[in-house]
Amino acid sequence: MWLLVRQRLEGGAPLGAAVLELLRGLPPEFWPRPCKRIRDWQQHGKAPSSHTGAYNQARQALPLLVVQRSCDRIFQELIAQLKHSSTESSRRAFLLDGSSMRMAHSPELCRQYPPGSNQHGAGHWPLLRILVAHDLQTGLAMRPEWGPMHGPEAVSEQRLLEKAIERLPAGSVVVGDANFGVFSVGWATAQRQYPVVLRLTTARARCLAAGALHDGIDREVVWKPSAHELKHHPEIPSDAQIRGRLIVRQVQPDNGAKPFLLALFTTLRDPENEILELYGQRWNIETDLRTLKRNLHLDQFTCSSPDMVAKEIEMAMAAYNLVRAITCQASEQSGTPARGYSFTQVQRIVQTFAPLIAAAKNTRESKRIFDQMMRYVQQAKLPRRRKRPTYPREIWGRGGKFPTRKA
Repeated sequence: MWLLVRQRLEGGAPLGAAVLELLRGLPPEFWPRPCKRIRDWQQHGKAPSSHTGAYNQARQALPLLVVQRSCDRIFQELIAQLKHSSTESSRRAFLLDGSSMRMAHSPELCRQYPPGSNQHGAGHWPLLRILVAHDLQTGLAMRPEWGPMHGPEAVSEQRLLEKAIERLPAGSVVVGDANFGVFSVGWATAQRQYPVVLRLTTARARCLAAGALHDGIDREVVWKPSAHELKHHPEIPSDAQIRGRLIVRQVQPDNGAKPFLLALFTTLRDPENEILELYGQRWNIETDLRTLKRNLHLDQFTCSSPDMVAKEIEMAMAAYNLVRAITCQASEQSGTPARGYSFTQVQRIVQTFAPLIAAAKNTRESKRIFDQMMRYVQQAKLPRRRKRPTYPREIWGRGGKFPTRKA
């Protein structure tokens, strides 16, 4: 599992990089019950081969249940340790959003995750839909839920949320955009005693307000399911209802676009400005998704089996949480918010210093290297840009294209 984490820390490094990490040497704590090959290596200096076949077999034989429980354990331990570290708010909130990921074209993956199609024909790459939940203050990510994006077994983001919500810390606030502003999501969270802050579409907000929308609305409402929702969600009782607040405010986007009416449904009793500020931080989930795809290379999987895809996702989240945990420790020391650090820079620092810490001869030396690493993490704060660029942004024109491959 550590070698899978190392691959993701290095941006989806190949199997050979993980094997070299093993051959470079790992602390004795990694081998609580060493096998015969490791004992021969430790006692007689008979080093294992640098070929990747054995590692490939080992990662495929690794039970998925063990990986899932380990990922959950890492998340729960970090959440518990960082519970009171944030000075921004005493209430824990989770930002939820969905995305899609592309996989290698293999018969097994195409059966479980069918490719999509459009007016030009069937697609080539299997696609999955994934739902992630990130802690607002620390940025820690819970183990995600995913499923097919196309085909007869396709799942929606709302269905994935109903599965993922079982593992959220008790009492956490669920923050979602208009895609989650539906009754089924509100009902699922209400049944499990999770407060929500959900954005509503204009049409749904009008139905809930029983009239036109205008700036300044903040009223108690009773949300009831429509006939369409009852038809597609038979588990919801016909007399189900959710009591909450409808808040409508005219907001001005940061990019200079025209002001618009923002409609929120919430079960919180907090002051209105605090709820609006809470939802205003929802954009963080977009940058978190970009980090997972770009820095940890989750936009394209190279493994060819569903089990290995699952293990790669789980261990990528463990790698992501490792970097976030280091950032949170730096945040506790400086008072700077955890999201005020560059994930990319901290990731590079962890890549550089993790092997040195692992190779330390004693606890004193490892602490010295760790303290040195934290000094550089403190220098990885994001700049505070007070002014926008005065020059127009430009891009180079696109060159010629290769011909499209025919099926």
